[in-house]
Amino acid sequence: MTIWQFAQDQILGMKWLNDWIGHLLQSFGLDSYSRLGGSVQFFLYDVIKITLLLCCFIFVISYIQSYFPPEKSKRILGRFHGIGANSMSALLGTVTPFCSCSSIPLFIGFTSAGLPIGVTFSFLISSPMVDLGSLVLLMSIFGAKVAVAYVVVGLMIAVIGGTMIEKLHMEKYVEQFIMTAENVDIAVPNLTYRDRLFFAKDQVLDTFQKVFPYILVGVGIGAVIHNWIPQSWIQTILGSHNPLGVVLATLVGVPMYADIFGTIPVAEALLSKGAQLGTVLSFMMAVTTLSLPSLIMLRKAVKPKLLVLFICICVIGIILVGYLFNLFQFLLI
Repeated sequence: MTIWQFAQDQILGMKWLNDWIGHLLQSFGLDSYSRLGGSVQFFLYDVIKITLLLCCFIFVISYIQSYFPPEKSKRILGRFHGIGANSMSALLGTVTPFCSCSSIPLFIGFTSAGLPIGVTFSFLISSPMVDLGSLVLLMSIFGAKVAVAYVVVGLMIAVIGGTMIEKLHMEKYVEQFIMTAENVDIAVPNLTYRDRLFFAKDQVLDTFQKVFPYILVGVGIGAVIHNWIPQSWIQTILGSHNPLGVVLATLVGVPMYADIFGTIPVAEALLSKGAQLGTVLSFMMAVTTLSLPSLIMLRKAVKPKLLVLFICICVIGIILVGYLFNLFQFLLI
């Protein structure tokens, strides 16, 4: 336990970095216990920590992803049927794109290739909500129990949601141009070890350029919440005394556009101010899974009835998960 605690606090959590930044600010005459100093320390610490973890783990994830190009992924998923196919699709989503908008082109490709509609929706739900990078970042801030539980329930939402769409036979609500698109199998190149390293490096650079602005915004908002907004406000709106806190957090998160790397600092600050764990996680899930730009893109591929069903399944699932985490928060933190 001592070794694990050290790894969680000093390697993933980088508490040493927070202490070092605090001493550095003190040397420049800025009191880290003041509102301004605390905000600066929170901002610098979280930006550096999240960026370092992001680059390291996106590199690892991208290297793994190089073994699963879209053509190979389609062939793998085609071997499974029923709930097994939904489960494999949800698991595949954990090693693919890191925001909902970048998941939709793969969803369209899988659907046009003839994969069952429920299987492709399990992928679409899982991909932005529970990737391996989110597991590591959540573990660095909230601990292993919360991180693992978050990933497990996220995969459950993806599997259940995809299965429901499959059982309701919603294929007719996919736009015709998707269903009639020609499926061209492209030969998968045999990448060398060097090729995979370059692919992983390029993915890190590309993801960093897309994600870093959201990290800055998310950490900035987190710093303001952490040091400037009274704790009583957060507890009143998102604490245990408001039974509708989970619903409110979910509905507020839906129209926003960010990925999990930008929402985690906000969640961290809200939790430290007295918001309930499930309420915070519901906000994160809603932002990453149901952003307004991704829903607009998805509308181009599916008809309104299927789009509304997808939104309802995700919103209801996220709200139920939020209340479940609030109920068992005492076991996780």
